[in-house]
Amino acid sequence: MLRVGITGGIGSGKTTVCEIFNHLGIPIFYADHQAKKLYSDNSELKDQLIHYFGDETYISSTEINIAFFKTLLASPEKREQLNAIVHPFVFKQFDDWVSQQNSPYVIKEAAILFESGANKTVHKSIAVIAPEEVRIERVKQRDPHRNIEEIQRIMQSQLSNDELQKRANYTLFNDGSQSLIEQVRKLHQILLNESRHF
Repeated sequence: MLRVGITGGIGSGKTTVCEIFNHLGIPIFYADHQAKKLYSDNSELKDQLIHYFGDETYISSTEINIAFFKTLLASPEKREQLNAIVHPFVFKQFDDWVSQQNSPYVIKEAAILFESGANKTVHKSIAVIAPEEVRIERVKQRDPHRNIEEIQRIMQSQLSNDELQKRANYTLFNDGSQSLIEQVRKLHQILLNESRHF
């Protein structure tokens, strides 16, 4: 089965793109959401996190310490270590999920598809691109508690639009200049043709 990854910076519109694909009958695996579930549900992952980062990783038996996790993510070294522990569990979850699907192709949505190595778990990749000022406005509307400095800091930690376009097989432009639905429909037809080879 053809596996397709979707990625893009914060506020680019990955979720909207996934919703359009889903309306076209394509199942979506949300990697970030699955990782959060694994933090609570997977005892092996929990044991590894406590072993590497200490007891303050969890507030209770199933609830992670969000404030502590933010400090881990703020440190490039610790973030890399955290990702090295968590991502193999997410990759395994994705494999299990794919085996249960019955469609021409499936989509994996991941904010850090290339940074995490998750691009190696898919055959094709899509970058969702939008100008920085558009993305900032979207995030401010969606998350009013975030200030512009925090949004820009997140953006700086992610791959640039140029870098995403270089790495991805396909690009969707979500800047309002062209219909996103039509772009997705056209790409859907391309991916249906691609899926015949898998």
